[in-house]
Amino acid sequence: MSRSDAQRAKPKRSLGQNFLVDENYVRKIVSALDLTDRDTVVEIGPGRGAITGHLVESGAKVIAVELDRDLVPMLRERFAGDDNFSILEADATATDFRELLNAELNAASIKLVANLPYYISTPILQHLSSQRHLFQSLVLMFQREVVDRIAAKPGDSDRGFLTILVESAFDVEKLFDVPPTAFRPVPKVTSSVARFDPKPQVIDDERAFRDLISIAFAQKRKTIFNNLRSAHPEVKEILERSGIDPQRRAESLELNEWLSLFGALR
Repeated sequence: MSRSDAQRAKPKRSLGQNFLVDENYVRKIVSALDLTDRDTVVEIGPGRGAITGHLVESGAKVIAVELDRDLVPMLRERFAGDDNFSILEADATATDFRELLNAELNAASIKLVANLPYYISTPILQHLSSQRHLFQSLVLMFQREVVDRIAAKPGDSDRGFLTILVESAFDVEKLFDVPPTAFRPVPKVTSSVARFDPKPQVIDDERAFRDLISIAFAQKRKTIFNNLRSAHPEVKEILERSGIDPQRRAESLELNEWLSLFGALR
């Protein structure tokens, strides 16, 4: 199947597909990965292969993970002559990347790139944060509001579960915005590209930490004490011992305060 045939593949609204078509932004995303021919790169949701083609040309080993079963054979045929390309039909939120990359752990570095729809942002970031140590860096594109939420500072109303989840797992740098006109079909929102650099693990039970922040942000207008007291009856005393006013809202806490509270509740 030719490249033009793949480009005619219709986007599926059910999968939140908006295909990147602007070559300028494709090149900027690939450049942000800083690939060499000794690297391995995982691409989540290659779509029609706009980014994939440049990844393959870099000489890096490319492993694509695509959920849309109609796109997989198109991509497999388009890149059939490229020995450094392989594709897995799978849901990235349920993919065991350690198993997928088992043969690649001796690569110079393993990186990840993805253009992700809004509905998958929280589950994919939860999943990637739990397997982040496989990757040297991740370059991810989301709707701009998702990146703004991730970057929200203490006291900002956008600060929530996703913010703390990402802060605890990654150093994040917003790179650039991508306008709606760079996609087909044209979405109603602007997108943003950011680089995520994995942090060392400092939390002994990251699942339990995610449970804590999920409960704490369950009702954002409530105080942290009111959100947590059902799950942790002793939380008022623990908050006070940790130097945290029980009447504060969850959005006001800094990451080090979350880590301190989590440790005190263990």
